[in-house]
Amino acid sequence: MTQLFLSLCLAASILFPFGDQPHPGDPFIIVNKQSNELAFINEDEIKKVRTVATGRSKELTPEGTFTIIVKAENPYYRKKNIAGGTKENPLGTRWIGFDAKNTDGRIYGIHGTNRPDSIGQYTTAGCVRLQNNEIEDLFNEVPIGTRILITSSSDSIEDIGMKAGALSR
Repeated sequence: MTQLFLSLCLAASILFPFGDQPHPGDPFIIVNKQSNELAFINEDEIKKVRTVATGRSKELTPEGTFTIIVKAENPYYRKKNIAGGTKENPLGTRWIGFDAKNTDGRIYGIHGTNRPDSIGQYTTAGCVRLQNNEIEDLFNEVPIGTRILITSSSDSIEDIGMKAGALSR
């Protein structure tokens, strides 16, 4: 009986992992608002570190660990009724939305830009902004369900990744 119970618990923990920690090797994104950097981690290795734009005030870009739940090519900008794929669209060519503040992945996201000069600045309404070519690359590599950690830290990306459990070295 005890052996059966232990076997069921082990099977359940594999199917339904406990906690918010990524497993080493899983895709993972880190955004450090202090340095305005985004890191993409996969297969226990930092694959890319890119400069981003974040919220024009500290509280606009939410901090915490979230999940990517929406991806869209040439996203429509509903706030100002701007069609996707147009030069006027401030969301650029791709949208990777996450569930911050119990939203549906359409409020907070990582997206491109029609203002490439804004990258590296504190200028957004809360999203994380990348150059269009960089969001296109990330879009192709990040599956739905990827975890994203947004923080404001003086630690290196590697140290943040190790503390988050995304890196095992």
